[in-house]
Amino acid sequence: MTYAVIRTGGKQYRVTPDAVLTVERLEAEPGSTVTFHDVLMVAGEGGLTVGAPTVPGASVTATVVEQSRGDKVLIFKKRRRQNSRRKNGHRQHQTVLKIATITAA
Repeated sequence: MTYAVIRTGGKQYRVTPDAVLTVERLEAEPGSTVTFHDVLMVAGEGGLTVGAPTVPGASVTATVVEQSRGDKVLIFKKRRRQNSRRKNGHRQHQTVLKIATITAA
């Protein structure tokens, strides 16, 4: 089984071909392709290759499925005995990707 570990949006993701992945918002239109060159590790039939910090020549190609927003996160702040409270909500922008290919050098 072939898989890779990529870094995007300050997080690391383990991806396999044909996997659907939700990441931080990327500036890309739905239907376009995105290539990640920040590959930290690649595993396949040839063994495991760990980068220092990245694997040279490795890349992961993905197709943008949609741009969406995550679930609402509620922020509630209260100061006791002072009749002071504040409620806010936030929805993070996300990009849904479908991994196409994983290429190693």
